[in-house]
Amino acid sequence: MRARDLGIAVGHGVPGRWNAITDVPGVRVGHTTLIEGEGPLRVGQGPVRTGVTVILPREGDPTRDPCFAGCHRLNGNGELTGLEWVRESGMLTTPVALTNTHSVGVVRDALIAARVRQGALDEDVWSLPVVGETWDGWLNDVNGQHVRPEHVYRALEVASGSAVAEGNVGGGTGMICHGFKGGVGTASRIVPGPEGDAAVGVLVQANYGRRERFRVNGQPVGEALDGSVIPLPEPASENAREGSIIVVVATDAPLLPHQCARLAQRAGLGVARTGGVGEHSSGDLFLAFSTANRGLAAEGPAAEGVVAIRMLGDGRITALFDAVVEATEEAILNALLAAQTMTGRDGRTAHRLDPDRLARVLAALSPDPARIRRELG
Repeated sequence: MRARDLGIAVGHGVPGRWNAITDVPGVRVGHTTLIEGEGPLRVGQGPVRTGVTVILPREGDPTRDPCFAGCHRLNGNGELTGLEWVRESGMLTTPVALTNTHSVGVVRDALIAARVRQGALDEDVWSLPVVGETWDGWLNDVNGQHVRPEHVYRALEVASGSAVAEGNVGGGTGMICHGFKGGVGTASRIVPGPEGDAAVGVLVQANYGRRERFRVNGQPVGEALDGSVIPLPEPASENAREGSIIVVVATDAPLLPHQCARLAQRAGLGVARTGGVGEHSSGDLFLAFSTANRGLAAEGPAAEGVVAIRMLGDGRITALFDAVVEATEEAILNALLAAQTMTGRDGRTAHRLDPDRLARVLAALSPDPARIRRELG
């Protein structure tokens, strides 16, 4: 189930074929999902409700063919490794991976090991992988650190450039969003331009937000679907309710690093439209990259000469901002609608956002613009 299956269109932009980050040519996504055991928590044994998601920015070796990139922090109680080099160089030189808070290290190391196995790294080539996290310890044996290198390798192997699985998958397996079962979501927009269309795709790992603040297309559905209608995760601390979100934005529009950073910043507006405020305990970290320019590597013949690049004029960038905001909001909603009710450690249950109830609430709350215009005369 996705937002558009319910007739919910976020904004006015047009999605791509998959309505996913994979609508940006060359971008691929792969998941490994780990669901094992039930009952009381036994650290190191389970129950396990976690995984890993990988995003490959383009075909080939990202070190030798990097992408311009930029990033933004809405609130920093989280981790997205490798961002210092992204800020310094303006380039993304590795895949991006998403997992749980206590598995960042093993996923980062596994991305390096995978490239060593492929013969892409030697003693003169280094790697600073980009790995993000959100905390799934309410449902998952997070301290058991069940994500292993082989799970990262598997996600890399199955990565594809088609439809993307959402909800309780990959890094999003054990996540909770606005008091509903959360997880991975994605969406895209196709932005027309005089030199051809540009694709903007977003993928989120959504694990943030309070129920009462949840909005869909501006409507206060979280207040209508409160804990008396769809149970809230209990027991949960206030910090657990606030959570975190990682947003990855991809585009094939020809952007420079500072323009990518501006796109990453706009992801925060999409989070805000759904009711996120970047709470004190939330890790809200955003990355954007552009696949348009090639030959940017800091090694080989181009390193000693001048690299010709293309740049979108800033007069046209607002349309991309619109696309990021809309796609981020829709990706979060897709994550919620695709997710299924999940019971994890100690019998704790996170309930799905019921699509029928959401549709009924939106029908009751949404204004009729034509009627309003008539009444205003």
